[in-house]
Amino acid sequence: MKSLVYTRSGDAGKTSLIGGTRVAKTDIRLEAYGTVDELSAQLGLLTTYLTQPQDQQMVMSIQHRLFAVGAYLATDPLSGVSLPQAKISTEMIAEIEQEIDRIDAQLPPLKRFVLPGGCRAAAVAHVCRTVCRRCERRILSLAEMQKIEVNLTAYINRISDYLFVLSRKLNIDAKKEEIFWDNGCK
Repeated sequence: MKSLVYTRSGDAGKTSLIGGTRVAKTDIRLEAYGTVDELSAQLGLLTTYLTQPQDQQMVMSIQHRLFAVGAYLATDPLSGVSLPQAKISTEMIAEIEQEIDRIDAQLPPLKRFVLPGGCRAAAVAHVCRTVCRRCERRILSLAEMQKIEVNLTAYINRISDYLFVLSRKLNIDAKKEEIFWDNGCK
């Protein structure tokens, strides 16, 4: 039997968390995992502009892990439901840090602030970076009300760092000049 795409159970502005608890769709928890979903969608767009398999694989790996982050955030902590597959490990953080270091080693030293732009792929990477920063803020807002795994917030923070160095690399790969902030605003 085919599952229904619509259930009508959310028509009154409530939805269920993993564990069954009903909450308002405006709840900070939904804002947090909804922004994780938005980030994943933006990363999906970014992959359509990536030409190097290593970049594509890393971004897709992040998308898979973001699904786990979303599941973790969508689980009511009082329900007793545990999703071991929804955990971010120190190894996952180390993997993204290694990729940041690999890319950064190829880049010229940064002496000024970079403005988003350049080639289309780099511009999209910057959009992803800013959505990631918002995602981090939403998760930290939730963390003010309940305990959130430290590895989760660290991983989200690393994603934005990764997207920054990736954007720089993408411009260099495309032979586009990086756009630096004119701090004189002339």
